[in-house]
Amino acid sequence: MLKKLLSTAFILVLGFSGFSQDLPTLLESYKFRNVGPLRGGRVTAVAGVATKPSLFYMGATGGGVWKTKDFGMSWENISDGYFSTPSIGAISVYQNQPEIIYVGTGSDGLRSNVITGKGMYKSTDEGKTWEFIGLKKAGQIGAVEIHPDNPDIVYVAAIGQAFSKNEERGVFKTTDGGASWEKVFYHSDSVGVSDLELAPDDPNTIYAGAWRGERKPWTIISGASEGGVYKSTDAGKTWNKLSNGLPTGLTGKIDFAVSPADPNVVYANIEASDDQGGLYRSSDRGESWEFVSDNSNLTNRPFYYTNIEANPKDANTVYNNSLRFLRSYDGGKSWKSLSTPHGDNHDIWINPNDTTIWIQSNDGGANVTLNSGESWSTQFNQPTAELYSVEVDDQYPYYLYSGQQDNYSAIAVPSMPPASVQSGSNSYIINVGGCETGPAVPKPGEPHIVYTNCKGRFGVYDKRSGQELQYYVGATNIYGHNPKDLKFRFQRVAPVHVSPHNPNMVYHTSQYVHKTTDDGKTWEIISPDLTAFDPENQMASGSPITRDVTGEEYYSTIYSIRESPIQAGLIWVGANDGPVHVTKDGGETWEDVTPNMPKGGRVDAVEPSPHDPAKAYVAVLRYLLGDEKPYIYKTEDYGQTWTLLTTSENGIPEDFPTLVVREDPKKEGVLYAGTQFGLFISMNDGQSWTAFKSNLPVTPITDIKIHEDDLVMSTMGRGFWILDNLLSLREIPSIGDRKLVFFDTKPAIRNFLYARSETNGPEYPRAGANLNYYLAEKQENLRLEILNEKGEVVHSYIADGPKEPETDTTRNMSTEFTEAPASKGLPNKPGINQFDWNMRHQGGWNKDPKRAYVGNGPLVSTGKYKARLMSGDQVLEQEFDVVLDPRVTLVSDADVAEQEKLSLEIQSFRDDIEKLIVEIEKKKEALELVLEKENSPKNVDVKKQQLESIYYQLVTPDGTYMKPMLQDQARYLGSMLGRSDQKPGQDAYERFNELKSTFDELKKQYDDIK
Repeated sequence: MLKKLLSTAFILVLGFSGFSQDLPTLLESYKFRNVGPLRGGRVTAVAGVATKPSLFYMGATGGGVWKTKDFGMSWENISDGYFSTPSIGAISVYQNQPEIIYVGTGSDGLRSNVITGKGMYKSTDEGKTWEFIGLKKAGQIGAVEIHPDNPDIVYVAAIGQAFSKNEERGVFKTTDGGASWEKVFYHSDSVGVSDLELAPDDPNTIYAGAWRGERKPWTIISGASEGGVYKSTDAGKTWNKLSNGLPTGLTGKIDFAVSPADPNVVYANIEASDDQGGLYRSSDRGESWEFVSDNSNLTNRPFYYTNIEANPKDANTVYNNSLRFLRSYDGGKSWKSLSTPHGDNHDIWINPNDTTIWIQSNDGGANVTLNSGESWSTQFNQPTAELYSVEVDDQYPYYLYSGQQDNYSAIAVPSMPPASVQSGSNSYIINVGGCETGPAVPKPGEPHIVYTNCKGRFGVYDKRSGQELQYYVGATNIYGHNPKDLKFRFQRVAPVHVSPHNPNMVYHTSQYVHKTTDDGKTWEIISPDLTAFDPENQMASGSPITRDVTGEEYYSTIYSIRESPIQAGLIWVGANDGPVHVTKDGGETWEDVTPNMPKGGRVDAVEPSPHDPAKAYVAVLRYLLGDEKPYIYKTEDYGQTWTLLTTSENGIPEDFPTLVVREDPKKEGVLYAGTQFGLFISMNDGQSWTAFKSNLPVTPITDIKIHEDDLVMSTMGRGFWILDNLLSLREIPSIGDRKLVFFDTKPAIRNFLYARSETNGPEYPRAGANLNYYLAEKQENLRLEILNEKGEVVHSYIADGPKEPETDTTRNMSTEFTEAPASKGLPNKPGINQFDWNMRHQGGWNKDPKRAYVGNGPLVSTGKYKARLMSGDQVLEQEFDVVLDPRVTLVSDADVAEQEKLSLEIQSFRDDIEKLIVEIEKKKEALELVLEKENSPKNVDVKKQQLESIYYQLVTPDGTYMKPMLQDQARYLGSMLGRSDQKPGQDAYERFNELKSTFDELKKQYDDIK
C-alpha cells in the first residue's frame, strides 16, 4: 500500500509559455540527504509489546514515530508520509492484539519550541500504515488509554493548544475505534487534562488530571485553582473531583501511576502551591490520599516533565522521570537516582511479563534496558536531533554548525566524509563550544575558529586546541532574573553574526546590537534598544506555582540580525516582540521599519537580498501567541513599505507558521521558506509558494543557508539536511516549451573518501560530476558522452540499453583494495533527471561484448570536460571542470595527468592479457576435443601441456592464497595507482616494464606453439 501524502499538495502550474510540467512534479525529482547527527532528540512517549520483548516504539517531539525490533539496536521511522505533524504526545499498544496502535500527537512537554499536535492516528498492522482518526484541534495530547478487552474503546487526555485557549480540551472517548469521538470530561477552554489512567482490574474506573497549562512568549502558566484529580467509575459518564488529602491550594500538572499488582494503590505526582507539590499515594482507589514525598526532583520544571510509573509486578516500586531518573522501592517515600544515557527524562514503559525490560526516554532520545537500568542501548542511532539553526564554514568539505537541544556543546558535522574513520559517521560529530542553544558560527577564512553562544554567553572556540575563550557581554548570569532588571537582555538563542565584508567584525545581540572587532575582547554597543519592550510582558516567568527563568522567555530581545552581503553597513534586525529595524551606516542611525502586521510576533529571520540592497525579507512567527498563520514580508524600498507574501491562499497553508526565509544568492526571486511543517519554494519572489517535499520528512525547518550551490537546512527533530546542486532548480522557470534541456554543471572534485552506509544515515554520495537535464517526455535513443579536452570520448552511456555491470565493491581480504561503484544507468523519464558520472574512463576489454568497455576504468585527470547529451538529431553540450581536492598539497595537476596516462597504459596492457587468456582457452578447448577421440596424435597432449604451462603463468590457479599470476599482478598494479591522487612512483614504472617483459615472453612462447 502506498503511503498517503497528508500535506496539502499545491499544484501550481508554472505560468511560462509552453511549459507543460507542474512544479510539484518536477520538485519530486530532487532528493534531500540527511547528514546527521545520529544522536537522538527529545522523546516524550514510549511504548512496547509485552509478548514481543524486543519490539518498542518511541515518539519524538519533532521526529515522528519510530520502531525497533531489536531492543533499540536500530530504529525505523513509521510515521513519515502519514502524519501531518512530527510532534508525538502518547503511544498506546493494544496488548491483546499488538498490531493495533493508537498515537496522540502533540508533546506534553510545553517548551517554547513545542510543535502543535494535529490529532489522533491509528494503525492495525503494527505501524506499517496509519489512518487519521480525528481530534485535529485537540492540540497537545498527554495520554491515550485503550480498554484492555476492547480495542475500539479508547480514551484521550487532551491538554489543548499550548499557546491559546480552545474548546477541544478534556477527555475524549471513542467506542468505534476512532470513527467518532465524544467529549466525556470538559472543564473549560483553558483547562485540559494532562494524564489519564484506567484501573487495571476495572476499565470503567478512570483517573484524570485537570491542568491549566499554557505558554506565552514571556512566561509559562502552569496551574490554577480549577485543576485537580478527577475520577469516574462509570466509564467517563460522570466525574467526581477528589480532595481527601490532596493539595488544597493551586494545582498544576498531574501524572498518575497504577500497578496491576495492586489496583487499589494509585500514585499522583502533582505540581502544587504552598509546598504541597510532590507524590501522593492512595491505598483505596483515590478515596483518601497520603502525601508521601516532597522530593524536589518529582516536581522539577513540571510543565516539562512530571511522569510517574509503577512496576507492573510490585506496586511499591515506583519510577519518576524528571531532570534525573529516580526509583523508589518503598512506595515513593525515599528515592535514589538511576543513571540514564541522558538527562531530562520524560517517559518509561515496563514490560509486564518481565519487569527488568524497559524502554525509557529523555532529551537524548530513547534507550532500552534488559537489566532494570544497569545498562542501556545507545542513543547514537537516532536521526532525531533538534537543531536551532545552521551555519556553514568555507573549508572542503564544508561543515554544518548548530546548537543541539540539550547537548552540552554546540556541534558540527561534515557535508561529506572528511577522513577515513573506523567507528562510523558518529566519529565526525565534533564539539565546537557554546552549548545547546547555539548558534555556532565559523569564522570566514579560519574555519578552526568558531564564534559561539551559550544562553547569552559569547565564546571563541579553537578547534585546534579544544579551548573556548569566554567573553560574555556584561558577564551576568541571565538565569533567574526579571528581564526588566537586566542591563542586557540576552535570549537563550541570542544571535551571533559575522559581517560578510569583514570576518573580524562580529555582531551579538541583546536588546542592543553589540559589535566586536577583536574576537570579543572588547564590545561596542551600536544601537539603542530595538525592541518593543512592553512593561506588561517583563516578568520572571513561571506562574502561578513554579518559577522557571532560564532566559527562554525573555521577551523584548533582538532575535535575528544580518548584514547585507552586497552593501557594508546595511544591517537588518528583528526582535522577538515584533519590531524590525535597519541601519544603512553601520549602526550610526537606525530606523524602525516594522511591517504593518499584528503586534508581538517573533521576527525569526531577517534576510537582506543578495541582489538588491533595498530589498529584504522577514519571517515572523506568531505561533507562540496562538496565531498559526504564516507571515513572510518583503520590502523593496529599505522597509518603507512591505508586501505580505503569505496570504494563506498562495501556497503556504494558513496553519503553517513560518520560521525562516532565504533568497537564492545566484537567482533573484527564488525564495526558500522554512515552516513548522516543512519546506516551501517560490520561483516568483513570493507571489506563489509550492511545497518542496520529495523525501524531506514533515518537521520544522528552523534555518536555511545556500552554500556552494547547495541548500543546507537545520530541523527541530530530524537533524541537518542538504539538497545538493541547485543549478537546475534555479533554471526551471526558463525551460519554456523546450523538450530537452541540459543544465549547467558544477565542477567535479576528485575526492576518494567515502563513509560506509548506516541505518538512517547520514547519507554521503561519492564524488562525481552531477549532470542534470530536463525531458518533456521519455526520449528515444537518449545517450550521453563525456569528452576530454582533446575531444576524445572518455565514457559513453545509453539510456534504456544494456545496463552497466555491477562493480564488486567489497574489500579484498588479501590486498585491502576496494573498487569504486560504477555510475548508475542513464535516467530517461519526464521531468528533471540527475546522473552522476564517477569521473572514470570506460572499462577494459571483455570476452562478453555486453561487458566490454563499460564499467569502471581509471580515474580521469583534472581539466576541462564536455558532456554531450543526444536524442535523435538534438545535441546539447555542457562544459565543466574536474579539479583536485582542495586539501591536496603534495600533488599537482601534472602529477595526476601522469597517473592517468600510466593507468590507461596498464588498462590497455590488461586488455592484451585478457585477450591472450581467451585465445589460449579456445585453443585448449579445441585440443581437449581432439584428445577425447581414440588414437589422438601424441603431440596433441604435449601441445596442451605447453598451453597450460603458459596459461597458469597468466591466470592464478584456484585455491587458498595461491600465488598471483600475471593477470592478477597487472590488476594489482592498476589498483595501486587508483587509491589516491598521486604521481606514480618509480617502482610502478619498473614493475610495469617487468610485467610487460613477462607477457612478451609468454606471448612469444604461445606464438611458437600455435
